[in-house]
Amino acid sequence: MTNQDIINTTVIYVKQTLSGSESGHNWFHIERVWRNAKLIAASEQVDLLVVELAALLHDIADSKFHDGDENIGPSTAKTFLATLPVDAGIATHVVNIVTHISFKGGNHEKGFYSPELAVVQDADRLDAIGAIGIARAFHYGGYKNREIYDPAIAPDLHMTKEAYKNSQAPTINHFYEKLLLLKDRMNTVTGKQLTLQRHVFMENYLQQFYSEWNGEL
Repeated sequence: MTNQDIINTTVIYVKQTLSGSESGHNWFHIERVWRNAKLIAASEQVDLLVVELAALLHDIADSKFHDGDENIGPSTAKTFLATLPVDAGIATHVVNIVTHISFKGGNHEKGFYSPELAVVQDADRLDAIGAIGIARAFHYGGYKNREIYDPAIAPDLHMTKEAYKNSQAPTINHFYEKLLLLKDRMNTVTGKQLTLQRHVFMENYLQQFYSEWNGEL
């Protein structure tokens, strides 16, 4: 089985597994992250097979939809990778990326790093900002029955990992607690460049939002 065969098999598996998933974390999200990862990887010295597999499997079982279980994603990825003819080192590397890719809140310390993780993490974060990031944020907020905005509830910029994980704050707060922070947390040169326009778009959106909320427009 060639590397392309391995990727094709993984694509089929991910599409089937995520069929019917919440639309901010479904196959189309995976496809966008996969595309972003390949774009960023073109400027980095990385193992492209690891990057592609990790991008495809990074949200195969998101803890948000499995009672907060942070082990189910890596475990699911590991089980699937065992069905593929890939070296044990590659499989372990991909599982480590799946384990450590997610934004955990402001005070979370990194427990693993590799150039491949840097690429896939940047690719995933790109999909969390800009026009698509805004759409995903409000879609998930609606999915969780959260308020759009409440001026009485200020963003919490010093949340612990557990507080971030369990937050029920309005969706607008999520901009300050995560989305606007990502520009300065990108790992790669390409990733940093790609965030700039998307970050400005979010800032302009918030300005428009508050103007409309306050009856100024």
